[in-house]
Amino acid sequence: MSWERGGECSSKKKRVMVLIDGTAGAEQAMVWALTHVANKGDLVTLLHVLPPHCSGSAHREEETSRLIDSLGSICKAIRPQVRVEVLVIQGPKLATVLGQVKKLDVSVLVLNQSKPSPLCCMMTSSHEEFVEQCIDRAECQTMAVRKQSHGVGGYLVSTRWQKNFWLLA
Repeated sequence: MSWERGGECSSKKKRVMVLIDGTAGAEQAMVWALTHVANKGDLVTLLHVLPPHCSGSAHREEETSRLIDSLGSICKAIRPQVRVEVLVIQGPKLATVLGQVKKLDVSVLVLNQSKPSPLCCMMTSSHEEFVEQCIDRAECQTMAVRKQSHGVGGYLVSTRWQKNFWLLA
């Protein structure tokens, strides 16, 4: 918050970036960002990263277009007073996300946190490693969220400072 001349209080609008990939977890992360992070007038950027070696097949383009339209509609239904933009960028996932966070001066990055694999004691998945790298290296507040089981409710949220914090909401 900052004080303007005349004593009126104004708050800086945020840019909230959500990484989308067509999974239910990414959609849940987007909904969480809209309901827990974004406020009226903020800008939500939905970032979809295509692999660098991905060819521009008509099927993939159609699939990406449907994903964008679907998630954009959900955003407008949940939070119509929030501006939404969609970026589809081809490149290495981690470098692309970190680069866009810096380039766009993102305030908050929200990622999907998948359930740990049953073999979590022995190895971590590439997605888990990617999320950890984003949390550690992004130049903004970064949150990984996962909706809890149906019977439990709430979300598990991980940040640089807290891992798997349960938020009942």
